[in-house]
Amino acid sequence: MGCINVHEVVDKAKFNSFHAKVLTWCLLLMCIDGYDIVVTGAALPSIMKDMSVEPSTAGFMVSSVFFGMMFGAMLLGSLSDKIGRRRTISICVFLYSVFTAAAGLTHDPVTFSGARFIAGLGIGGVIPNIVAQMTEYSPRRIRSLLTTMMFSGYSIGGILAAMLGKQFIAEFGWQIVFFAAGTPVILIPFMLKSMPESLPFLISRKDDTHLRGIVGRIHPQGILKSDDTFLRPHQDRAARVPVVKLFEGGRGVSTIMFWIACFAGLFMVYALSTWLTKLMAMSGYSLGSALNFLVALNVGAIIGAIGGGWLADRFHIKWVLVCMYALGGVFLYAMTFKTPIEMRYAIVAIVGACTTGAQLIAFTYCGQFYPAPIRSTGVGMALGIGRLGAIAAPVLIGLIVSLKLPLELNFLAIGVAGIMGALALACINHRLPMSGQATLITPQSPMAAGADSSPASRIEGYELISKDASPR
Repeated sequence: MGCINVHEVVDKAKFNSFHAKVLTWCLLLMCIDGYDIVVTGAALPSIMKDMSVEPSTAGFMVSSVFFGMMFGAMLLGSLSDKIGRRRTISICVFLYSVFTAAAGLTHDPVTFSGARFIAGLGIGGVIPNIVAQMTEYSPRRIRSLLTTMMFSGYSIGGILAAMLGKQFIAEFGWQIVFFAAGTPVILIPFMLKSMPESLPFLISRKDDTHLRGIVGRIHPQGILKSDDTFLRPHQDRAARVPVVKLFEGGRGVSTIMFWIACFAGLFMVYALSTWLTKLMAMSGYSLGSALNFLVALNVGAIIGAIGGGWLADRFHIKWVLVCMYALGGVFLYAMTFKTPIEMRYAIVAIVGACTTGAQLIAFTYCGQFYPAPIRSTGVGMALGIGRLGAIAAPVLIGLIVSLKLPLELNFLAIGVAGIMGALALACINHRLPMSGQATLITPQSPMAAGADSSPASRIEGYELISKDASPR
């Protein structure tokens, strides 16, 4: 009888059709998320005209989805622990698809904001679940690559929102791009059938049958025997880590700097995804040309995420990020210059690479900075503080637009956030030791002396899942 650690099986696996299926689902869901977030920015000039709202009011309308995302992450992000990840993701897809489409039926700012808030609950709930799904099922040696590929779906969704807006808004009205967001509900039955369940959920339920099926697909060569049992890592029984732990071991200043950097990064990302189309229209471009800038922004974001990740693997990730944030601020300032339209597209693409692309890498750096026992708390807090920047950006830029100040000041306000983020990242102490790492006690370890001879006690930190155990 053998003892199988399913997490080790995943870590050491070779990429196959099972991993491709997980990547396809997570990438598709991230595309839909990106579409649902960016679609308001693509339609904003038409919405403001149709509802006769001022820029300051429009900023609050846009921010409603980000408020929803913040609450959705808190309320739905951990629901998978109770009902499973497939069902949780399905609920989230239903919420953001149906209520984004419902926003297209509204005729006033309050109803529109309410529909977008509920859609935001779904968006906020699905993101941590698909990130966990991709990370959980990726082989260790290509985990960063697969996660980056998944995150690029956000920008693909943004490109799709801009392209559909350019094609249909002028002829059919802004509502059409919101109605299109309702189509993903048809994916729910296929997702419930095809997407694998989360490993921690199956392990916690001692669902040996499904675990065997997943291991068989991850490792088709057949490493399982009929009498093998599964190990249950204690870490799968999630324990909350107090936030104060992020400030121990000399990490206090760096933790604050991560929060500032993530606030600044998401401020830039959502200020641009919301207001870029409107700002370019105010600069004298037609709606079609203004939407082309949104396409360029998201194409640049994909290049930035992949190219920046490649650079971060070869140079220190901290200094790669400092340069990207700073360049984002510089090129946002460059957008205030009079340049040929081709050059303007190139500048916007670089801005996308150094804002959205950089922000994705920043979360990776945050995960690398903290030791394993507090990693989830560290990344979660950085993302939570960052969401405040996402909420503030549409409102603040809307207020600046409503003051009818020179248009250049809008880009300068966004660019200042990039410089602020670069300075914060530069102050992070990356030389700190990875303290607090758990020690694996092996059978040969002196610390294991005196343990009994049962299989469960011979491997520290694990419990056995009997092959005869049935789901609770």
